[in-house]
Amino acid sequence: MDLNPAATPKRITLFERYLTLWVALCMGTGILLGKTFPDAVGVIRSLEFGEGSQINIPIAVLIWLMIYPMMLKVDFGSIAHIGRRPKGLMVTLFVNWLVKPFSMAFLGWLFFKHLFFPWIGPGLADQYLAGVIILAAAPCTAMVFVWSYLTDGDPAYTLVQVSVNDLIMLVLFAPIVTFLVSGTSSLTVPFIVLLYAVFFFIVIPLGAGVISRIALIRWKGTAWFERFTATLHPIAVSALLATLVCIFAFQADNITGRFLHIVLIAIPILIQVYFNSSLTYGLMKWLNVPHSVAAPGALIGASNFFELAVATAIALYGPGSGAALATVVGVLVEVPVMLSVCSVCNRTRHWFPAETST
Repeated sequence: MDLNPAATPKRITLFERYLTLWVALCMGTGILLGKTFPDAVGVIRSLEFGEGSQINIPIAVLIWLMIYPMMLKVDFGSIAHIGRRPKGLMVTLFVNWLVKPFSMAFLGWLFFKHLFFPWIGPGLADQYLAGVIILAAAPCTAMVFVWSYLTDGDPAYTLVQVSVNDLIMLVLFAPIVTFLVSGTSSLTVPFIVLLYAVFFFIVIPLGAGVISRIALIRWKGTAWFERFTATLHPIAVSALLATLVCIFAFQADNITGRFLHIVLIAIPILIQVYFNSSLTYGLMKWLNVPHSVAAPGALIGASNFFELAVATAIALYGPGSGAALATVVGVLVEVPVMLSVCSVCNRTRHWFPAETST
């Protein structure tokens, strides 16, 4: 594998590079719609899978359209290579599941329940705290491949890290969210609703993605499958933007009255991202892990599966909740922050021993 960063210019799509701008535009569009057409937005907001389920039908469909194309990219056959350079994988799992959710819970408790409490009050403090915990408990999937590419990461090893994280998420996501939200706030976590969210937004799309991947590759071949997944990308992007418009339309009254809160929510998220990426990167260096594994590992440890986080927050507390708003703020800060982490990783490549082509 060629690890010379100057050999091939690294590029990301226009959408990925300016994701924060698109989110901001969706925020403005959603708020405008929510304030201009409140009755129509109210009708859309009331469409749920059963009374009190909090799972909005239009948003659920849109989130499915987002998550399914991402799950098609996950190859669980790569787990057969789990023994290859195990130290990098162990560091990633340690930070993702034993540090990240708990550090975010602490930062959220510190900022929302104490430092920012006079500005937001008890109700929103609990909601924002729940939102950032849900965000941190969902490790990143698809976008990690972009970050890995930008840092000359080992694509096969990155795939192993993502695949193992997805499997662990099936088991640990619901218990961790329940434990941390219940332990740090006065909110109750309807565990059955959380299990429904895991089933609808992880199990089903993941299973559909795995089955589809195997069947389509056997039927049409790898080259055709790669072209097929590329054609789904615009659909996933459109679904993401439409979801954000809906959420901000549902949140219109809250946001216009509490715009400062978006800034307040972003502060602990930013601290958590830089803390976890630095911790992961430092542990990788201490353990002499190759840079092509260390850089993607640091990025996996810092970024989030925000599609799942948004869906879960909506399912638990509704699309107009403070928890849903907190997860969307995670989307707003994701790209510029992760690009800055990529830049640091690329500038510190010399910290790691030279790698030979494999």
